[in-house]
Amino acid sequence: MSLLAPLRELDTTQRHTVLASFLGWTLDAFDYFLLTFVIVAVSKEFGVDNAKVTYGLFLTLAARPLGALLFGRLADRYGRRPILMLDVVLFSLFELATAFSTSLTMLLVLRFLFGVAMGGEWGIGASLAMESIPAKSRGLISGLLQSGYPCGFFLAALANWLLFDHIGWRGLFVVGAVPALLVLYIRRSVPESPVWQSGQAQQKKIGVLESMRGHWKLAIYLMLLMAAFNMFSHGSQDMYHTFEEVNLHLDTSSGAAFMLVALLNLGALVGGLFFGGLSERIGRRKAMIIAALLAIPVIPLWTHGGSLLLLGLGAFLIQVMVQGAWGVVPTHLNELSPANVRATLPGFAYQMGNLLAAGTATVQTWIARWHGGDFAFAMSLWIAVVAVILALLVWLGPEARGLDFEKARP
Repeated sequence: MSLLAPLRELDTTQRHTVLASFLGWTLDAFDYFLLTFVIVAVSKEFGVDNAKVTYGLFLTLAARPLGALLFGRLADRYGRRPILMLDVVLFSLFELATAFSTSLTMLLVLRFLFGVAMGGEWGIGASLAMESIPAKSRGLISGLLQSGYPCGFFLAALANWLLFDHIGWRGLFVVGAVPALLVLYIRRSVPESPVWQSGQAQQKKIGVLESMRGHWKLAIYLMLLMAAFNMFSHGSQDMYHTFEEVNLHLDTSSGAAFMLVALLNLGALVGGLFFGGLSERIGRRKAMIIAALLAIPVIPLWTHGGSLLLLGLGAFLIQVMVQGAWGVVPTHLNELSPANVRATLPGFAYQMGNLLAAGTATVQTWIARWHGGDFAFAMSLWIAVVAVILALLVWLGPEARGLDFEKARP
């Protein structure tokens, strides 16, 4: 129980802030993952190959750095809270518009615009939460915030399972407009970041280039690190449902397909909380390295379990490790970032990593095609290689566990 002690130490206002940031990332991920569940349906409706529909995933990921830079700079200038509300409204509207696509080209354009809006949410939400809580709570809260991503994946799987047969893929995107209601909660219950407010009286308004002076080497490192992280997560998630349909021959709305995805996301939630909390005890880097390397021995169970029971266990364990490593990321990036760009740099590095990793689903589809349509082989090979690269990059990098954000301000 001591692992959860930091949650009990938060006051009511801090809990509202953490909850809003968690829900923002959860609902953002929910909207993103809806497309991953309907790739086959969309390709059939527009008469194209599955790989062409995955370009929608690529464009969303590729657009996210633009959103991180745009909304991050606005949040550093005008505050975390108002820009977070603006961002949530925009990504919800673009999700809704996707439902009315009349061609694959229109759908791809809308997924790009959705990616711009999606790109702003993580950095702003993470900085708002991390700047509003005690330093000793950051590890666990970091894991909780990052667990919003697999929770969004789970909600998308649940919506697909319950609603697809009734409302089709277009109806799912209409449901994806619901996150806009989160703005009402943020407006009523979430205050501005106290660190940002106190900083306004101490600092002049400076541009991002001046703010980043002396930190470009760090920025490049963080982008490469986040590229590996995104290849790790997207490589284990984006084509999983296609793997269920193509290789396991499970119907898109079957209970078995849903349960595998549910176990996968339960593992992600457990891993994010466990390794996020563990990072307060053993350090950020050590926790991430352990999680990344432990994913490798789980791979055979994950993709070649031989039965639904073993495949479910593998799905659970692989995400304990993948999202366990990810659970440390929000606090790690915020602690390493200069105060003047704390809403910009973590999100921008994260989303630039997404850009570098944006072809993950498409490349896995190509590998599977070259290997007789075997997505199990493609995903296994990908995760094994990326886990080693990720562990090496983390080992080579810096750490600033427990940094005092107020004292660190220039």
